[in-house]
Amino acid sequence: MVYGDVTLVVDERDDLFYTRAALQAHRPAEGRITVQPTPASGSPAALAHDMLYALGKRLAPGPNSPDVWLDSVNPAWLAAAAWGVATGVRHVVVPRAHLLTIRRIDQLLAWRESTGAQLTLLWQKASRGLPPVLARVERRISGRDQFEALLAEPGPIPARPCFPPAAPMAGPAVVAAGQSPASRPRETRAASLRTGRPAHPCTSAMATAQLVHAVPAIEIASAEAAALAVLAHPLIAGALSVLAFTRAGLGSLRFTRDLDITGDVSAIKLHGVGHRHCPLHAVPAWARPLLAGARTHHRLMAHPPEDGVFAPVMVAEARHLRAHAGRLPRLDLSLPSGTLVP
Repeated sequence: MVYGDVTLVVDERDDLFYTRAALQAHRPAEGRITVQPTPASGSPAALAHDMLYALGKRLAPGPNSPDVWLDSVNPAWLAAAAWGVATGVRHVVVPRAHLLTIRRIDQLLAWRESTGAQLTLLWQKASRGLPPVLARVERRISGRDQFEALLAEPGPIPARPCFPPAAPMAGPAVVAAGQSPASRPRETRAASLRTGRPAHPCTSAMATAQLVHAVPAIEIASAEAAALAVLAHPLIAGALSVLAFTRAGLGSLRFTRDLDITGDVSAIKLHGVGHRHCPLHAVPAWARPLLAGARTHHRLMAHPPEDGVFAPVMVAEARHLRAHAGRLPRLDLSLPSGTLVP
């Protein structure tokens, strides 16, 4: 564990100043969020849910919630890590950290390790009660001026969302069949810039973008885009956003790989059965963070770029996708049974 990016703010007198400053520091657009732990929650994934809430995500309510799989610790923290990386969070402030269990402190430190974000913990009681894992933190501050200076540091905080670069592509995928543009057959060159024409089925989105124009995204109302943006699970949010701006069949997502999303998340390639029709679609600005979250989730699971990004939500007749789609009727994403085959 690396502790260089962990700061401990010791506030023995529980000065209200520190809590107020921490809450005012919550500025997601600048890459800094304040996570307020839910007091006395016995849920194992409670702190991960608090993190998701600070990231602007909302769990679907109810005992039969389609987000029930996020009640498990590992999926919940993985979702929080994916959103943190994809949206460019570089500094997380946690007030009242002295109330957290050792297990939840370990979870926070593991999240920081996986995202590379700076973590600031407010320990609002005497420092002699520090658990061993925090006693090893080298950077400690205890004054108002120091805390204000810490929150004002530009540090690693980005000004806009961070979209991770695409994984390196194999040689044959860069240009279809390993050919240069000059050596491609005449009919291929003539068709290369026609909107939505399928390229070689094994090419990536980046390679396909060199051959075809992306199909323009279907516009949706801002309220519908906002409803998709708050979905807690990155794969659910990414998958439903693709269906919303392409109106493609659910089965098209089955074959979508990491390398089918361009590095800047500006285009996505979908695949039909037998690769008879594999159009390239433009990704609208509102959907880019959602697809970035889905791709980051895929990479944090250490999947190779050839694996399907949305495969985990396509099992069991995609019931999680269908349940969330049913909660967004205005998007016309009811996904009746039988749509798993495009």
